[in-house]
Amino acid sequence: MPVSEKLRLMEALWDSLCAQSGENMELPAWHGDVLEQRLRRLASGEESVAPWNEAKERIRAQIKPH
Repeated sequence: MPVSEKLRLMEALWDSLCAQSGENMELPAWHGDVLEQRLRRLASGEESVAPWNEAKERIRAQIKPH
């Protein structure tokens, strides 16, 4: 299957999932646990947030071949 067709199918699947968001979609319990832990770490100063463009550049720098 050509890449263009795969991408078209992925877009259709993603659009379908987005249209159904919230409908009968149960998240695993551990998602809530991870979120609570991250919020606690953020409140205590152990974690910080960064704008997406800064985070993206930091990630790119980490994976850039040396």
